[in-house]
Amino acid sequence: MKTLRNERILFTGLTGQIGFPLAVELAKNNEVWGLARFRDKARREEAEKVGLNVHAAKREEMEELGIITRMVDLADPDFSQLPDDFTYVIHFAAYMGGGLDFDHALRSNAEGTGLLMSHCRKARAFFVMSTCSIYETPQDPYYPVKETDPLGGARSVYTPTYAVSKTAEEAVARFVARQLNLPTIIARMNTSYGPNGGLPAYQFDWMLAGQPIPTMEGRPSVTTPIHQDDINAQIAGLLAAASVPATIVNWGGDDAVDEETYCRYMGEIAGLKPEFLHIPEAVRHIVTDNTRRRELVGDCRVKWREGMRQMIAARHPELKLKA
Repeated sequence: MKTLRNERILFTGLTGQIGFPLAVELAKNNEVWGLARFRDKARREEAEKVGLNVHAAKREEMEELGIITRMVDLADPDFSQLPDDFTYVIHFAAYMGGGLDFDHALRSNAEGTGLLMSHCRKARAFFVMSTCSIYETPQDPYYPVKETDPLGGARSVYTPTYAVSKTAEEAVARFVARQLNLPTIIARMNTSYGPNGGLPAYQFDWMLAGQPIPTMEGRPSVTTPIHQDDINAQIAGLLAAASVPATIVNWGGDDAVDEETYCRYMGEIAGLKPEFLHIPEAVRHIVTDNTRRRELVGDCRVKWREGMRQMIAARHPELKLKA
C-alpha cells in the first residue's frame, strides 16, 4: 500500500464517521488542515434521539490531535483564512439534510465542491467522495454494479436531496478537473463501517436496544461493506490514481453479503437475536463491482466477519463476544 508522508493535506468533512479516523491517521505523518461546520452538539443530540452510539469529535479534540481546523460551510464558503498550496485535497464533506431543500443541497454539495477545487487548483491531486446511492437500482440484488452502469438513484426518505446533489457534484468535479487541469479522483463509497460508526454499527446499536432493524421489503438487501482500516490504507493509492479527465471508481469491500446475514452474525457473537422490520423506506443497498479499485490499490485486508467483530469490541468493550 502507498503511504502519505510529509504532505500538506486539506481534509473536509473531518467530523464525519469516515472522515475523523482517517484525518487522525493522516495527521500522524502529515500536516493536515481540516474544514467542517463543527455542529457537534446538534449531531450528538440527533443521534441520541434514535439510540445511536455516535462519536461526534469536538474541534478542540481535533486540534489536540494535531489537525489545524477552520470553520467553513461549503454552501457559502469563506476561504480567506485558508492557504491554497495544499499538495492533496481529500473532500469528504457532504450535506445530507432530511428536508426537500434541493437548492441548498446543490449549493453545498455541487457548487461548494467546484469552489473548493478552484481555490485548491495547485494541488497535486483532488479526491472527491461520492456515493453508490447515485446508481439506478439493478433488478438483480446480487448484480455487481460497474462504474459505467446507469445512474439515477432512488430518492431516499431520510435524505431526499442527497443522490441528486451528489450526481451534480460529480458533474461539477469532472468539469473543473478538465477546466483547471487538476488531477481528480471520484470514489463512490458503498457501506462503510468501523469503530467510529457506519450503518452496521448503528444496526447493532438498535439490536442491543431491543429495537427492530429496518430492511428492504420484497428483496434481499445485499452490499459490499468496507472497514475503516481498509479505507485508511487505500486513500494514498487512490490519490495516486487521480487524473484528467477524472478517475471514477467504486469504493467498497471485496465480499458481497446480505444485510440480514451480517446482522444475524453480529447478534450471534454478542448473544442477541435481531428482529427485522421490512419496509419500502429502508436503506437501499447495492453490490459494487470493485475490479477497478482492486487494480488501483489491491485487495481489502479486513473480511466482513473479522471487521464487524472488531467494530463491536471497540464500540462495546463491556460485551463478552463468543469465539
